[in-house]
Amino acid sequence: MLLDGDAWKSRMQGFRSEAWRLETLPVYHSPGEDGDIRDFLAGKRIDPHTYSSAYTDGLRKLTAEGRTKGRVHVVTRPLTDYLRFEFMYYDAHARAGDDIRILDVTDRPDPLNGAPDFWLLDRSTVVLMHYAEDGTQTSRELYEGDPAPFLEYQRIAVAESVPFREYVNGGHRA
Repeated sequence: MLLDGDAWKSRMQGFRSEAWRLETLPVYHSPGEDGDIRDFLAGKRIDPHTYSSAYTDGLRKLTAEGRTKGRVHVVTRPLTDYLRFEFMYYDAHARAGDDIRILDVTDRPDPLNGAPDFWLLDRSTVVLMHYAEDGTQTSRELYEGDPAPFLEYQRIAVAESVPFREYVNGGHRA
């Protein structure tokens, strides 16, 4: 079953304890970000210590409610312009409560090779994220099979990755 509109919002807002995401692409293309990316490439930066948005406000609210949101992004160096842009926001999002981790596979085999992009909600509901070659999202699909393989992807991703700030402070700057 494809999810969009209110069905998608309901899933993302209605999880009980944990929403977790695996990101595997070097570029995600969203037309709404085009201007922000151009500004970033021209040198404009946000201050992650003071940045506030509906997303960061939502993260703070989730955390206060005892719910968590997290992700692992699989990357290779050199980072794409898009990833450098995204990392600027990751810093602000991590400060607001998003548990962001990075799995750099530049100098090693990718332990998640072939794993799809997905959201795992409450360790039981899987939403597959589908993208075109250029990183444009084409659909979101409620997976109706056994979530066990996705729980294993999550276990591997978390075990093999490092927290975002550790990654960027360890010499792999965006």
